[in-house]
Amino acid sequence: MLMNRSSSVLLIIDVQERLAPSIHEGPQVVANCAWLAQVAARVGVPVVVTEHFPEKIGCTLETVKAAAAGAEFVTKECFSAAADGCLEPTAVNGRRQVIVCGTEAHVCVQQTALDLRWAGKEVFVVADAAGSRDPANRDLAFARMRHHGIEIVSREMVAFEWLQRGGTELFREVNRDFIR
Repeated sequence: MLMNRSSSVLLIIDVQERLAPSIHEGPQVVANCAWLAQVAARVGVPVVVTEHFPEKIGCTLETVKAAAAGAEFVTKECFSAAADGCLEPTAVNGRRQVIVCGTEAHVCVQQTALDLRWAGKEVFVVADAAGSRDPANRDLAFARMRHHGIEIVSREMVAFEWLQRGGTELFREVNRDFIR
């Protein structure tokens, strides 16, 4: 199945101040989350951002916050944002496809993705925008999620599927501003 911008929501999980420095290849994961948020805004896909115990782990990194201007921000206590119930009043509830990125891949990203999949959503996890402290845990999470019907994709796969076609003004804008 292809990702479609009219059916999608971007869900950014827990890219927070005290966790991000510990993530393997963290600067790239953070940059890719911000990139996805900017592309989503450009093509009209809603963005939801979660924060896990922000009073302990810190708020969402400023680079992601700035890129996700206009996003819905929610706090959670459960590892799975779906189990926590914080996603119910957000765009995640009203969209069939959920594109997920953030940290940690083997904890909050995986548990949220699995719960969303079991709830009947089409779930896509963006591999180059999801990380863990230990890359072995990230890789195991990707394998497990794939086994349960979750698509593992790249950020450019998301962008090009949202665009659907070349030759449009929107394609030219996204290609010029984001595709490198």
